[in-house]
Amino acid sequence: MCYSAMIWADYRKYVRRFGATLSLKEFAELYLSDEAKQRKLVRTPKAMDMAFAQPATADEQALNDAIVQRNKRDARELEQELFKQSRRNAHATRSLHLKATKKAQDDLRISTSKIEQLKVRLSDLKRGEPAAKDSRIYPGSIAPVMLLDHGQRVIKPMRYQCRIAGVPAAFDRKYPGTYNARRDSLGRYWRNQFAHTHAVIVATAFFEHVVQDGENVVLEFRPGDGSEMIVACLWSHWTGTDGGQMDSFAAITDEPPAEVAAAGHDRCIIPIKPEYLDAWLDPQGDVETMQAVLDDRARPLYEHRMAA
Repeated sequence: MCYSAMIWADYRKYVRRFGATLSLKEFAELYLSDEAKQRKLVRTPKAMDMAFAQPATADEQALNDAIVQRNKRDARELEQELFKQSRRNAHATRSLHLKATKKAQDDLRISTSKIEQLKVRLSDLKRGEPAAKDSRIYPGSIAPVMLLDHGQRVIKPMRYQCRIAGVPAAFDRKYPGTYNARRDSLGRYWRNQFAHTHAVIVATAFFEHVVQDGENVVLEFRPGDGSEMIVACLWSHWTGTDGGQMDSFAAITDEPPAEVAAAGHDRCIIPIKPEYLDAWLDPQGDVETMQAVLDDRARPLYEHRMAA
């Protein structure tokens, strides 16, 4: 399962490479709506947010202003939590000087760990310079996704974990692996999306959990020639019983090439060839042709290393 990937999080790359346009409606709902402000969208990649730091239009300026305000709110909350955990840490340290108790030991251990995590999150939030990790997504993250809308390549923000139309929201917990769509289940679970609602993301690397020498480790896989992968995806528009709406997507996975299997993993994303992009984004219900596109995929030679 491709649980994480390094992607093109900056929508401007899709604009330059593919002539795509930004769907402002969906991005406005993501950053500007009252619901968005209430639920604190902390799962957007930093690189996606930073793309609006140099706005070219008044609409993009409004999005950037919303991101700046959200980051300020998040920073205040992180600072408050950091203060709380620092007090907890100091109290546990004093208590242990007097008497070693399990509660004090647990408080010291937990608060020390949380302080380290909070400092990293706060530093990342305030950092103005880009870093490679800013473009990494995980299940539940929002990512810019390219699809076809009325014949035009369009970039929309979608959640990386597909909740297909018609299912209850509880499916996210019951089936947490729906950020990937197994190719052998395209005609079953994904039958209403495959050959109907297709999309792509561009990825430069993907990450997998593997077992090596009895230990679970994370490996980073990249094409050895440095090429980018146009990843075949499915997406769905979900509407809840309360009227809530969400667009979300899954990356299609298949049997791995030999070098990925040799590294210890049994699945791999499918990068499609650029010449099939238009056909993939406009499948028109043609299952046979879409399967042929997946068969005749791009086949880079993957190199791997331990993930940082």
